[in-house]
Amino acid sequence: MSCCLQPLIFLLFAAAAAPRQPCGPLGLSHDTVLGRPGANITLRCWDEGPGNVTVSWRVEEWGRSQRLPAGNALPLHRLRHEDAGTYSCFVGSHRLRSLRLLVQEPPETPRVSCYRRSHDHDVLCEWPLRAKPSPGTRAMLWVKQRFTAENATEQRCRFFSKSQKFVCRVKVPRGADDIKPLLVSTCVSNGAGSAAGEDKIITLNGVLRPDPPLNVTVTALEKAPQRLRVNWSYPSSWDHRFYWLRFQVRYRPEPARTFSEVDQVTTTWLDIHDAWRGLQHVVQVRAQEEFGHGAWSEWSREAVGAPWTDPKDLNSEMGFFSSQFPMEDGTYGLTLPPELFVEDGADGTGGPIMEASARSTASPYTFLVAGGSLLLGIALCIGIVLRYRQLWWMDGWRGAKPEGEGQHVLVPLGSPSPPPSDTPLLSSPCSPASGGLHVTSLDYFFSGQ
Repeated sequence: MSCCLQPLIFLLFAAAAAPRQPCGPLGLSHDTVLGRPGANITLRCWDEGPGNVTVSWRVEEWGRSQRLPAGNALPLHRLRHEDAGTYSCFVGSHRLRSLRLLVQEPPETPRVSCYRRSHDHDVLCEWPLRAKPSPGTRAMLWVKQRFTAENATEQRCRFFSKSQKFVCRVKVPRGADDIKPLLVSTCVSNGAGSAAGEDKIITLNGVLRPDPPLNVTVTALEKAPQRLRVNWSYPSSWDHRFYWLRFQVRYRPEPARTFSEVDQVTTTWLDIHDAWRGLQHVVQVRAQEEFGHGAWSEWSREAVGAPWTDPKDLNSEMGFFSSQFPMEDGTYGLTLPPELFVEDGADGTGGPIMEASARSTASPYTFLVAGGSLLLGIALCIGIVLRYRQLWWMDGWRGAKPEGEGQHVLVPLGSPSPPPSDTPLLSSPCSPASGGLHVTSLDYFFSGQ
């Protein structure tokens, strides 16, 4: 066992003892003079010489030549980067000496971040700068496998003035292990000094950061006033035939500042179910590797869209006014047009606008209940009329004369008193032949006979 551990221990110690990549200022030649921005400096043609000789100076910078005041010493005050160039002194037409002036300051310490746009791309390491670097500044990057004694791969970095950053490209060989740790070192140097960045340990999977999704669109769904359909596409740098992405969508109604987010979206579309009626919504999408390796991409460009609106309820030419309020069941109320919230119209009357809106927002169930009540009342009236008609018909039939009786009936002048046994205890208040409705007949009406 000890024999097997010895080579491993040796490699670990060798990696720990491996010297850091050299990071020092660029070497300056004997005829180069360094000056800091804002400092004062004096250039001399010679240290000792005849004092009665007229010395003239000329500077060559950015491809042009300019004469300067004469004299053995040439003072320069408050140096600027534009003062850098080659200064030559002459006696007559004879050149005596040439000095190269560099106006530089030590470089900024790099703070490197590395990312990989997809599994098929190289690793890019970059760092931003607060100010443009001095001319002649050099940036280098070294990459090697961690815990090994092999030599590091050296990469030269380029400065991009538009984005104000240095960018280094690290070539990834085919078949490289995505989880093997790599050690990244950086160094920036110029004639005024050098600065080394902090070593970073990365893995190919850990630095994955896709580009933002493309072609984000927001469309309304017909007859769905609280839904929106969001569509997008994969970034062109990501090959979705072999590797997938997962997405995160955020949205907000204007002019709100707080976003709602939906995570773990694996498709390239999403339906929003809680959109605000009649309002424009701002939507953005970002992406990450499907298994969560690496970092999220930047958010996509903002896309704007509004839910579907019924043309019968809202006048699209007059704009929208949201009056949604959360109800007890979690839904939202109606979105009303702005005409309902003004007291007077252009003609001084607001009644017709309110009346039209009331008709448009009335529920159909109100008409059903009113119609049913009306039909029930009509049926009851018809039933009562039929019942009275039957009663009137029966009373008329009872008071009619029977057929076969004589037409001339002798009526006695005085009616004899009926015997006590034939006299009713309660007499009828009126004759039943009158054809009217008797009070004593109500029992019959309600009895159903």
